Amino acid sequence: MTTAPLRKDAARNWHRIVEVGRRLVDEGTPIQLNEVARIAVVGVATVYRHFPTPEALLETVAAPGLAALAGHADRALAADDAWTALRDFLFAAVDAQVGDPALSPVFAAPGDALPGTTAVKQRLTAAFGELLGRAHTSGAADPGVTTADMVPLMCGVMFAAQVHPAADGEERAATARRYLTVLLEGLRTR
Repeated sequence: MTTAPLRKDAARNWHRIVEVGRRLVDEGTPIQLNEVARIAVVGVATVYRHFPTPEALLETVAAPGLAALAGHADRALAADDAWTALRDFLFAAVDAQVGDPALSPVFAAPGDALPGTTAVKQRLTAAFGELLGRAHTSGAADPGVTTADMVPLMCGVMFAAQVHPAADGEERAATARRYLTVLLEGLRTR
């Protein structure tokens, strides 16, 4: 099913609302749709028509980052070396989450507001499972470590990087990469 394109004024409002959502997420301010309407200088009904819940707006803000990460997953799946593919994908995942504060809450949410978010998250989960499976098969990764183990470990890496008293985003990214390196050293077979 396709939807009709938005009228110019509706498209302009949609973009303005998403820009405000992006700014709020980047500032670490929770998205409240009435506040988004005030800042975007549009009616509250206009915001709710486009985004019925704050989660729908958050997922829309996160969509470009999710799509970019799915692109990394595709490239990793096409790589020949199983360990390098897994490692590079995990580094891309960490970099993406450090660089885009919309991604972690979308990944952590128990459910999704938008079907497109569900589809991309399922695609990423499947790609990660395949990459880990290939690393197991090649003998590069400890076969006792499962996807179910790796998900909370990756969450731990992200949490530790976020609470680290890093001065800026660049230092926080370096910290996350360092923590991920420690995790990968524990995963890799010798």
